[in-house]
Amino acid sequence: MNEKGTIGLLEEMILLLVLKNEIIHGAEVARQYTNEFKKSITLPAIIAVLKRLENKGFLSSKMGEPGNNRGGKRKRLYQATSEGYQVASNIQLMRNQLWKSIPN
Repeated sequence: MNEKGTIGLLEEMILLLVLKNEIIHGAEVARQYTNEFKKSITLPAIIAVLKRLENKGFLSSKMGEPGNNRGGKRKRLYQATSEGYQVASNIQLMRNQLWKSIPN
């Protein structure tokens, strides 16, 4: 598998959060990451991972509508692509197969 098709653990967790929400912005990903995994992470770290996943073709993004609470600034909204869903699904299948081979 080439580097474009690989995914690290942090990328996987963030991809799963995007899949869970269908469409989401970076600050919400950071909030949910902290809630789900009880670990803090900075917004710039989340944005870097979201961009990396987008560059790999696992996410797509678009600019949302301007909001009053942000002084008219728009948020970038992310959603998983079919390739993103497929890579997450493949990882889950591989993990399940490996766990089945581990003796009790």
